[in-house]
Amino acid sequence: MSATLRDVAELSGVSVKTVSNVVNGYEFVKDSTRARVLAAIEELGYQPNLAARNLRAGRTGVIGLAVPELSFSYFAELADAVLEAARRRDYVVLIEQTGGDREAELELLRGPRLSMLDGLLFSPLGMSTDDAHFLDVNYPLVLLGERVFDGPTDHVAMQNVNGAFAATEYLIRSGRRSIAVLGAHENESVGSAALRLAGYRNALEQNGIPFSPELVVFRQGWHRTDGAAATLELRERGVRFDAIFALNDELALGALRVLNQENVRIPEDVAVMGFDNLVESQFAMPSLSTIDPGRADIAEKALTALIERIGDRDHTVGPPRSLDVPFTLIARESTPAPALITRP
Repeated sequence: MSATLRDVAELSGVSVKTVSNVVNGYEFVKDSTRARVLAAIEELGYQPNLAARNLRAGRTGVIGLAVPELSFSYFAELADAVLEAARRRDYVVLIEQTGGDREAELELLRGPRLSMLDGLLFSPLGMSTDDAHFLDVNYPLVLLGERVFDGPTDHVAMQNVNGAFAATEYLIRSGRRSIAVLGAHENESVGSAALRLAGYRNALEQNGIPFSPELVVFRQGWHRTDGAAATLELRERGVRFDAIFALNDELALGALRVLNQENVRIPEDVAVMGFDNLVESQFAMPSLSTIDPGRADIAEKALTALIERIGDRDHTVGPPRSLDVPFTLIARESTPAPALITRP
C-alpha cells in the first residue's frame, strides 16, 4: 500500500498536521523538524495526493490550452512547450482545437467545460478587436498571439514587427534588393500577417528600398502548399526576385520545394527566410534561416502569468499585463551571410 501522511508522521515523530505543513510548503516549521519529515518522506516513498490538495484549495490542477489547429506545426510545438512547462508545475493540460473559427472560439470562452479548469491559455485566430469584450470573463485567462489587442486579460505576444524587420534587414545586408513576401493577408490590420508585413516594409523604408506591391503574394493559408503555390505564382507572373521572406516556416518550406524543383540555386540566386523556427526547418535542404520567436519563453511566461491569476484570490496581481518575449534570428544555409555594413 502507498504511504500516508500518518505513516510519515509516525516515522518522523511529529503530528499529521506538521507533515501536512511541510508538504504544503508552510514556512514556519523548524529546520530540524522539516529535515526529519523530508527524510521520512524519502524513506517511505510518500507521494502527496495532489487531487485532494487541489480540492481543498478549490482547484482542479487542470488548465486548458486552446489553439486553432495542431496540424499547424507552430501550434503543435507551442502545445509541446506548454505541456512541458505545466508538467514541471504539476498541472495537467487539456488541449482544445478551435479551427480558427470565430464562433467556435466564442463558444469555447463561455462553454461548460471551463468548469473543469483552473484557467485557460487561449490563442484566438477568428476573433477580432471588436470581440475584445468577450475576453472579460470570470476565470483566469491569458491570451497568446496577436489577434486581439487591449483586451481585459494578460497577453503574451511574440515580437512580430521587430522580428520581421530583422529578417528583412538581414536579407538586405546580404545584398538582396528584390525581396518577395509570401503569405500576406488582404485587408488585415491586426494579426501576425499584418504585423510581419509592417516589419518588412519598415526595413525596406529604413534602407532606402522602394516598396513594390508586385513582390507581395497574398495567401490566407500558411501551409506548405500555400508557400509552393505562392512561389509558382511569382515565377509564372515573371516577377524578378532575389530573396523570399515567407511569413512563416511552413510557407518557406513550400517555397524551397518549388525552387529546388526548378533548379534555382539557394541562396546564390534566391535567398529564403522564414519565421517560427520549426524543428523541421533545420533539416530542410538547404536548412532554413528563420526567426525564432521564443516559443519556450512564450509558454513559460504564459503559464507563469496564468498560475499567478489562479492564485490571486485577493486580486493583488494588478491590471492586465502585456508581456513580450525576445526573438532570435537563426542564420542557416538558405541565406548568405550579410556583408559587414556600418550605419552612418
